[in-house]
Amino acid sequence: MMKQLLTGAALAAFALTAPAAQAADEVKLQLQWVTQAQFAGYYVALEKGYYEEEGLDVTILPGGPDIAPPQVLAGGGADAMLNWMPSALAAREKGLPVVNIAQPFKSSGLMLTCWKDTGITGPQDFKGKTIGVWFFGNEYPFLSWMSQEGISTEGGADGVTVLKQGFNVDPLIQRQADCISTMTYNEYGQVLDAGVSEDELVTFKYEDMGVATLEDGIYVLEENLADPAFKEKMVKFVRASMKGWKYAEENPDEAAEIVLENDETGAQTEAHQKRMMGEIAKLTAGSDGSLDEADFQRTVDTLLAGGSDPVISKQPEGAWTHEITDAALK
Repeated sequence: MMKQLLTGAALAAFALTAPAAQAADEVKLQLQWVTQAQFAGYYVALEKGYYEEEGLDVTILPGGPDIAPPQVLAGGGADAMLNWMPSALAAREKGLPVVNIAQPFKSSGLMLTCWKDTGITGPQDFKGKTIGVWFFGNEYPFLSWMSQEGISTEGGADGVTVLKQGFNVDPLIQRQADCISTMTYNEYGQVLDAGVSEDELVTFKYEDMGVATLEDGIYVLEENLADPAFKEKMVKFVRASMKGWKYAEENPDEAAEIVLENDETGAQTEAHQKRMMGEIAKLTAGSDGSLDEADFQRTVDTLLAGGSDPVISKQPEGAWTHEITDAALK
């Protein structure tokens, strides 16, 4: 009995002095929309163990029509968010100090899809037409584009009537709008799936029109970057995430399957996600995760050229940093 007591005491003493197993650093990522291949790189990094290898415990928070990532970030509900740069820069100018720490998407997938029989062949033909536009921060590229074209968004014969578009293609299919907002990787395919042929449509890619702005960047709060431990956590997160993105690019079908496995709603289909991943890979191609300063300035210039009501009113300062990607890509 005495031996057992001594052994127990020795074990207790060891437990008090032995170093505790290091807990994984928790990271919460707020997506801009629901679980789909648009975010495949993060789900791949999670499923392949890339985050775990970095000592991270990552939770991916799906978005939705009633979720504004900047608000979630501001409220402390996430450590990092995905956001389109126009939305992020507008939020920063309004007082929410968000900072771009990585830019996995090199190109924009945003476009307008119009019925050809409306006679629309170029932006000047938008006058007098009804155009579906996404809001919640997604409207900024369109509003800036129209301002540059000198086209009012207040309706009338010389302006466009803006229809606040839900995240579906119904306004086009039901002829409630002459054009709607679509992404190359998502809604455009939904229009085709509805039985519309490409010959019946005219599309305007924002990239081709010279008004493309950066999408799907990784943003954090500026104040958090003052914490060395937080910065180190983000370095690990970005490094693992980009590893996930490059794997997804090279293995699009497998990446789509991983997304489907993580879709708790069961709303996505295999065919749609595989098509989406194929298009997404075109947008992330060419990016190692670091923000291209020329792409940033192009986005800023587009937003500043907003006429009497620009998206942002001045050149942003401190809106991005290479510090995280420089360390992550060593």
